[in-house]
Amino acid sequence: MNRERSKQLYEESVNYLPGGVNSPVRAYKPYPFFAKKAKGSKIYDVDENEYIDYCLGYGPVVFGHANEQIIKDATNQLKLGTDYGVPSQKELELAQEVVERVPCAEMVRFTNSGTEATMSAIRLARGVTNRKKIIKFEGAYHGAHDAVLVKSGSGAIGKPDSPGIPEESTRNTLLVPFNDEDALTRMINDNKGEIACIIVEPIMGNIGCVPPKDGFLQFLREITEENDIILIFDEVITGFRLSRGGAQEYYGITPDLATFGKIIGGGFPIGAICGRRELMEQFAPSGGIYQAGTFSGNPMSITGGLSAFKILDMKAYKTLHDSGKYLRSGMSDILEKLDINYQINGVESMTQIYFTDVDVYDYKTAQTSDTEGFLKYFHVLLDNGVFIAPSQYECAFLSIQHTKEDIDKTLNAIEIALKKVVKK
Repeated sequence: MNRERSKQLYEESVNYLPGGVNSPVRAYKPYPFFAKKAKGSKIYDVDENEYIDYCLGYGPVVFGHANEQIIKDATNQLKLGTDYGVPSQKELELAQEVVERVPCAEMVRFTNSGTEATMSAIRLARGVTNRKKIIKFEGAYHGAHDAVLVKSGSGAIGKPDSPGIPEESTRNTLLVPFNDEDALTRMINDNKGEIACIIVEPIMGNIGCVPPKDGFLQFLREITEENDIILIFDEVITGFRLSRGGAQEYYGITPDLATFGKIIGGGFPIGAICGRRELMEQFAPSGGIYQAGTFSGNPMSITGGLSAFKILDMKAYKTLHDSGKYLRSGMSDILEKLDINYQINGVESMTQIYFTDVDVYDYKTAQTSDTEGFLKYFHVLLDNGVFIAPSQYECAFLSIQHTKEDIDKTLNAIEIALKKVVKK
């Protein structure tokens, strides 16, 4: 494919944007393509190349790009204003929708991003419990704020994963392997009465796609209740993608708090925290725990969320689930045909192939993957009109707009890529 215009834009961008991008995950060598537009299951670059999109804004575009319902509602709201700085009726309506859908939700606080939501949820847990320590799982990403931006696998106590974060900022962040009940039990026993919360992605979406083992989320619920620890589900990726009520409804486990990201705004910038009333009422102004945002609950994002909930009905989830099964079945057939023992993980509309013959169930096992081989695989897929995230440790997502024809074309591209990349 010709990507000359993208190359030119990238070479110019590095003079104005650090690394030529506004988020590190978008950078890959020799340069990323620059998007011009997107519609349905497709994204188009400035050189007029078409790609079947499985990145989908890193997950939230579950309803497909440029969805007509969202466009219609957002256009109407645009005429009415984009930022009020005072409450609106639509904020109440979206909060009511969240409470109706999400098992743990009795109250909602809207934020501007998933990062802001997880940061505020942790502050809430610490404020309510009057404890400092938190537990996160190795490899989990809960946003780019200091307390959780911690190098995984570096020992029991987290160390900052970036210059500019003082070590004291992460001194109270404890790391545990995902899916390891014994390690978690030891950590809690070693820090008895000191842990404010456990924050967890119900499905680990930032080491690829790692589901919980049978019973693990139930174990989390039980051990947190036994030790008066607040359980936070980070559903920035899983929220409203797996089911109407998110991963907590899908798995039948109700946390104390949950956080959400752009999907709750129909793809517009937004985040949210929801949970039990007695916890949520501790936020200012009803309580003393400060949380604020001038742009929080802005009418464009709120309108997008109301539109998204109109679209995400039971029919939509059946479409997503059927498409995910069809994609993974086809991928498994290709691996068997080519006699390649790579691992395929997935839950419904979330999927990842790991370039390893090791069963992947946590950060350590995910790290056995051939990341260089995966990047070559990414480039061959891209050259064959299929766009996935350019990292072994991200996830591929489906939307309700992906058709059987899209998936069949994708499977053909996957077979071509594996033949080219995998050396036996």
